[in-house]
Amino acid sequence: MTEAAGVRDWDRRRRWQALSVCLVAAFMTLLDVSIVNVALPSIREGLNASEAGLQWILSGYALTFGLVLVPAGRLGDARSRRAVFMSGLALFTASSALAGLAPTVAFLVVARLVQGAAGGILTPQVAGLIQELFGGAARGRAFGALGAVIGVATAVGPMVGGALIALAGPEQGWRWVFYVNIPVGAVALVLAWRLLPAPAYGERQGLDPLGVLLLGAGVVCVLLPLVQEQQWESDLKWLLVLAGLALIAVFAAWERRARSPMVRLALFRFRSYALGTAIALLYFAGFTAIFFILTLYLQSGLGYSALGAGFAMTPFAVGSGLGSAAGGRIVARAGRALVVAGLLLVLAGVGAVWLAVHLHPGGGVAWAIAGPLLVAGTGSGLVIAPNQTLTLSEVPPAEGGSAAGVLQTGQRVGSAVGIAAVGYVFFAFLSGSGGDWAAAFRHGLVVILGLVAAALAAALADLAADRRARRRAGSRAGRA
Repeated sequence: MTEAAGVRDWDRRRRWQALSVCLVAAFMTLLDVSIVNVALPSIREGLNASEAGLQWILSGYALTFGLVLVPAGRLGDARSRRAVFMSGLALFTASSALAGLAPTVAFLVVARLVQGAAGGILTPQVAGLIQELFGGAARGRAFGALGAVIGVATAVGPMVGGALIALAGPEQGWRWVFYVNIPVGAVALVLAWRLLPAPAYGERQGLDPLGVLLLGAGVVCVLLPLVQEQQWESDLKWLLVLAGLALIAVFAAWERRARSPMVRLALFRFRSYALGTAIALLYFAGFTAIFFILTLYLQSGLGYSALGAGFAMTPFAVGSGLGSAAGGRIVARAGRALVVAGLLLVLAGVGAVWLAVHLHPGGGVAWAIAGPLLVAGTGSGLVIAPNQTLTLSEVPPAEGGSAAGVLQTGQRVGSAVGIAAVGYVFFAFLSGSGGDWAAAFRHGLVVILGLVAAALAAALADLAADRRARRRAGSRAGRA
């Protein structure tokens, strides 16, 4: 990787300040994926919400978040990443205020749908701006910081939510889960205006409205049955997944002939991009599901408070931050081998969690799993940021937003698939065992281990192919 062209005209210190603004916004949007989990009992009490309403509050955010990632990334590439980022941030802040003020469940669901879309609008701009402002080893460090934010935000969401509910009380505490975004978003909006680079206007690039429609419909059809898996009992829902895959196939065919495609499919000819996207999808399927079933096990199975359950996940967040910081510094030298090492650590850590719960399934389990979660979190930090760096390494900066949007859509789809699959196994064993929460949790972990192992297989395939390519290049150089 060489230094990005945009860096030559951009103050080196200021680009790190710009990155800090992006990371704050990314942290908020990712925090809201997990922070609401522990607020659901408070929302049920405060708004007399039904199970279906609670499910939509949780899953609606993920649905609209995943829906707009690719179109928003393309819009930022074609027009102005700063303008799109700020629009998404302003909408996210406003919708957070509306969510906190919600008088009814229906109002809160709509606010969450808007909030998810806003998060999806600004998220791909972060990766696009990193592609634009950083190159070489600095890009790896920047993606390392982003990876730390992803891991930490996902892991500490339950703790932050639990703390806010404990401070504000169970009936109104859930409102502060949303209100906390308002001052942070307002400050970030001002700083974004001052620090993010203005676009260099040239020839306006075309957009792809038909591509947006096809991909949007396809993503909704794939995600909707997954995020509603527990509430939508009819098996007919899986027909929507087939319809969604068909629409995505039509989208791919259209993109090959579109004058201004939303996604340049030639990107998938880069092995690093194709396999990196697959690794992200598979890893996020396992990674996100850990917190889903661990929260259920601790709170519903063992009676932990929201705050206690959140603190139990802190070791993962600490490890993720440390791993991401280290991974960002060495990814340029270590390459895909670093991702392989991280996945092996995650497998070891999650396997040790399984063993700890088997040996100590009672109330003290949080202490028993602290060390394994630290190991798994460290491995996760060595996976997320380095994989994103390597996946986007061959992508031209001008296409960074749309390429990142595809990658992040894969992550969201993976998360939905993982939660649906792991949740199905978890609840099936919980019901079949007569309420044995520890056994249900362990069976869920087995599915997670399988998903992480599949990600490891993809990473090993990329590593092996890279080494073969280097040997061939060395042989040609020797003959020359």
